[in-house]
Amino acid sequence: MDALKKRQVKADLALLFVAFSWGLTFVVVQDALSGIGPYYFVALRFLLAAAFLAVVYWRHLADLNRATLQAGAFIGLFLFGGYAFQTVGLQYTGPATAGFITGLAVVLVPLFTALLYRRMPGPYVVVGVACATLGLGFLTLQGGGFKLGLGDILIFCCAICFGLHILMVGRYAGRHNPVLMAIIQITTVSVVSFIFALGLEKMPAQITTPIWVAFFITAIPATALAFLIQNTVQRYTSPTHTAIIFTMEPVFSAITAHLLGREILAGVQVAGCTLILAGMLVAELKGGADTAESLNQEKDRLVEKPGLS
Repeated sequence: MDALKKRQVKADLALLFVAFSWGLTFVVVQDALSGIGPYYFVALRFLLAAAFLAVVYWRHLADLNRATLQAGAFIGLFLFGGYAFQTVGLQYTGPATAGFITGLAVVLVPLFTALLYRRMPGPYVVVGVACATLGLGFLTLQGGGFKLGLGDILIFCCAICFGLHILMVGRYAGRHNPVLMAIIQITTVSVVSFIFALGLEKMPAQITTPIWVAFFITAIPATALAFLIQNTVQRYTSPTHTAIIFTMEPVFSAITAHLLGREILAGVQVAGCTLILAGMLVAELKGGADTAESLNQEKDRLVEKPGLS
């Protein structure tokens, strides 16, 4: 039992590092987007991350099989959706606001789990979702009135995709090599992003310093290492528990934006951020038992009907 607890503590700390690294990226990505299109940025960021993992873990590539390739590419499509919506959305909204709206993914996880397993969410989940939705309304109050901007909508779509990504990693990653799963997911994001970039954007004439800084911060710690950690650790925990740790991402984002003087939140927006964080914690801490039970039932069904696994 002690060994199990130690492993869980190490897993929690690893996931906390993932949330921390993601929280730091909002400001630097927003700076980089002044000199490069969002799809080219995502494509190159994930290409660098995939190349890094492939070089470091090249021996694992010999174990690649069709089932792992299919599962990794499938999960990678949700990951692409999350980063595409997030990167484009950062052109229209602030980093702290984007961080908190992205954090709604951890409230959506138990809802998606309930839909997937055809079970109604518990009362704490309902309260958490209502609280977070109200907070989202406060967060988007600008100039004394309600204004839901394009960036806010795009970031919310990003939250949906990230919620589905957490759910799918929990469903499939434990049955495959975590290194290969991370490489395939990251490569999928890069390839699909390049396809969109070629049709919608122009490659910048030069890579400016802010872009290089963003690549350095996002490609290795916040992409290659982050998704390697998630795909390794989440096999030992549930999507709900992972989501609890990830509630810290928007907090780290807001702190970073504040310390760098990039975004000052008004009182009503601070209240919105507080409500969103409270909603996430209520839904996850109080409503996690039912979703964890559903996850175990789904894992049992996957043993009988592997599908993509």
